[in-house]
Amino acid sequence: MKKNFIIIVALLSGSVMWAQERNPEESEGESSGPPERKFAPIEKKEKPPITDYKIITVNNDTTYVDTTLTLQKDYRFNYLRRDDFELQPIHNVGQSYNSLSKREERDHLLPLFGARARHFNFMEVNDINYYHVPTPLTELYFKTTFEQGQQLDAFFTVNTSPQLNLSIAYKGVRSLGKYQHALTSTGNFRSTLNYITKNRRYRVKSHFVSQDLFNEENGGLSEEGLAQYLALGAFSTEEAQEDFEDRGAISVNFENAESILLGKRFYLDHQFALIKKTDSTSAELSVGHVMDLTDKSFQFDQATPNDLFGESYESGIVVDKVALEDFSNQVFIDFKNKWLGRLRVIGGSSNYNYGYNSILSQVDNEGNEINITNRLKGDVYSVGGQYENNYKGFQLFADGMSIISGDFEGNYINAGAGYSLNDNYEVQAKISSSSVAPNYNFLLYQSDYVNYNWQNDFENVETQKIQFNIKAKKIANIEASYTTINNYTYFIKNTDSITVPLQSAESIDLLKIKLTQGIKWWKIGLENTIMYQSVSGGDQIYNVPEIITRNSLYFEDRWFKNNALFLQTGVTLKYFSAYTADGYDPVLSEFYTQNDQELGGFPQIDLFFNAKVRQTRIYFKVENFGEAFNSNTEFSAPGYPTRDAVIRFGLVWNFFL
Repeated sequence: MKKNFIIIVALLSGSVMWAQERNPEESEGESSGPPERKFAPIEKKEKPPITDYKIITVNNDTTYVDTTLTLQKDYRFNYLRRDDFELQPIHNVGQSYNSLSKREERDHLLPLFGARARHFNFMEVNDINYYHVPTPLTELYFKTTFEQGQQLDAFFTVNTSPQLNLSIAYKGVRSLGKYQHALTSTGNFRSTLNYITKNRRYRVKSHFVSQDLFNEENGGLSEEGLAQYLALGAFSTEEAQEDFEDRGAISVNFENAESILLGKRFYLDHQFALIKKTDSTSAELSVGHVMDLTDKSFQFDQATPNDLFGESYESGIVVDKVALEDFSNQVFIDFKNKWLGRLRVIGGSSNYNYGYNSILSQVDNEGNEINITNRLKGDVYSVGGQYENNYKGFQLFADGMSIISGDFEGNYINAGAGYSLNDNYEVQAKISSSSVAPNYNFLLYQSDYVNYNWQNDFENVETQKIQFNIKAKKIANIEASYTTINNYTYFIKNTDSITVPLQSAESIDLLKIKLTQGIKWWKIGLENTIMYQSVSGGDQIYNVPEIITRNSLYFEDRWFKNNALFLQTGVTLKYFSAYTADGYDPVLSEFYTQNDQELGGFPQIDLFFNAKVRQTRIYFKVENFGEAFNSNTEFSAPGYPTRDAVIRFGLVWNFFL
């Protein structure tokens, strides 16, 4: 029956096609069949230009979907989906990164949630984009991992009308890893709404995100494991090859711990124009409201205590859990004028509740009882503003906020100016200052491990920075900055090898210069990124490599009929000078300063073959190619090896419906 149905459909289709292809000038008298039906020609709709598929940031900066294949796309084709030039990954996908250049987590008034080593892939408000598209848009990202797992990031957005856009996305990663008890499993769900009324008076951007970042913890290689790992490089015997080339056979400190960072956030940004802008010379007056409701929690579990972290109150399972509830609101008035630019006046409030479920009592060395509270909670109120203006190629901008009431003190201010000579040349100068409390892990921490309990009244970390950016498309881009940090707060191992928080009394000065340059001749290109860092003051506290460099030599061409395939293939070399890299503490999920072991000083070589077919970008890469010939004995952090040589594959595929 099914076969007969297919034949009937085929015959009917053929008849329709034959009827449509008959000569329209044929007379009825000459026709042997019924009168010919004339069909109106179907107009083929033109595809919207790619520039109509808009991406809008939380600050209303607008770009559009880019389906080209460039070397910068290759640099961003990773777990974080952003350029990781200043990061050194630990051996498994989804684990943490050691920072070759310290992250600047600024422009906030309250302390940040702790477990900062787990926040590289945690999507904050500024990481969420909004969209406006003429037709539905889908993007699929896929990449292989290390043993029994994959990476997938699926995204879909649609405009149900010219006024309303909706999007939904999920990034999931699972990777077993090559070492014992190093499984990672992470998920980032996000959905957005972008709406504007027909009269363009009211507009709203909103998103909801739910994130879970799970990691098995093994404490790094044990003393025996370090000897096994280094033996493979020291002795090229068959016995060493058989024993230790299988990384799963190398001993780790423990195999009974895991950590998970959870987070949910609802965000709403909406405003209404009291006076609507009617032309380029008229003014606009708007009122608005921004709400951010964020819940975060971090939990470290271990089946039995380990001597690596000292004594424990529990003989059985160790469970350390901390949570933060943060409810923030801002109201603002916006005034826009062609001559004055845009001025925003802001008033804000935040209700925070951070801590644990019980109060802890300890006895110090002198026999005195010390109570460690379980909660830091309260309300803070703040005021601030923003300003920006463009005039004859000059861009002026400034923003700042300050707490005026509450248990915490904090403020930040940024101001700068830029000038664009044309599309190829641009210069910008900026000054910044901030004062904010260290993250909550420094202020209050409770654990089943005896020595991981503290409550501190640290001073605010104060940062002043001046920076210059010069962009010359055909020559080079240069970013230079000079930063002074007072009351720098950090973790360090004490004499008992326990991680404890400290605050530096010294002032730290950091000079950073970064140069990016691309050279192209014929079908061959060379892309160079070089960073220089110099630290004075705070000796052995603020440790970063002096030189970081990444150089890519590549060939690109178009192949096949109609240039259907665009390929890009080459080699990338990354190098950073030897330095005493920070160590990783799994209980806190924080990095700590150490000065015993130098890491770095070795090249990392990747071979890549990338191709683009229509809207699909395909990526093949041999990571750490050099380690395929010389056994890997390098580290990303003390006790945590770098990644071995591996071949990985992935793609990014866009659908325009």
